Amino acid sequence: MPLSRTPVAAALVALLALGVPALAAPPAAAAVRLAPAGHATATATVTVSGEGSASAAPDLAVVGAGVEASAKTSQAALETQNKAAAALLAAVRAQGVADRDIRTQSVSLNPVYDYTGGTARLKGYQAAQSFSVKVRQVARTGAVLQAITDATGDAARITSVAFDLSDPAPLRARAREAAHDDAHAKAEQYARLSGRRLGRLVSLSEDASTSPHPAPASADTPGISAVPVAPGEIRATATVTAVYELD
Repeated sequence: MPLSRTPVAAALVALLALGVPALAAPPAAAAVRLAPAGHATATATVTVSGEGSASAAPDLAVVGAGVEASAKTSQAALETQNKAAAALLAAVRAQGVADRDIRTQSVSLNPVYDYTGGTARLKGYQAAQSFSVKVRQVARTGAVLQAITDATGDAARITSVAFDLSDPAPLRARAREAAHDDAHAKAEQYARLSGRRLGRLVSLSEDASTSPHPAPASADTPGISAVPVAPGEIRATATVTAVYELD
């Protein structure tokens, strides 16, 4: 029984019969493989942090001031304290401080005891009142302090002087701008060192930002009379983290 021939074998036999040389058949193990669709190559990025600060001269002084008086009776202590408080208020108003910038912080009336000999003996009473005074003309801060002490004498109490900005928002904005520029400059340097070009900004986050706070000055500011004070400068800082693509 003759062996069956495959179509390919039959064609070879026919070609040989006609005298046409047969083409060499491809190796049985050869195969054409299409490369699988490649996944998108991950974009190289650089992550940097930037720090920035800005400073400005203060345009506001907040004075903590008050009066205190002692007497044998509570009524006498309170009357003396009231007179001293009225004198304090009149003095700061005469220095150009507006009523909206004067605020009572506390009022107190307390007994005073003598503990000599191990027993408590009532000596009298102490009355006090404290105020927060905003001085919007910083150069007049010393004059305001002097006016308070001149008007109230031994009853005067100066508890604090803090310099600040009436509107800190612009200073904070400058600090953030400086932090952004610092981060961008660092990213550009890293891109150059890597032989790449800096691409688009992927993300930007603020890590920390401090409110403007007083910084000490090295010398008294000219123009401030009476009690010498040093306003120094107000400084705000910001820190950001930025992620950039590398092209």
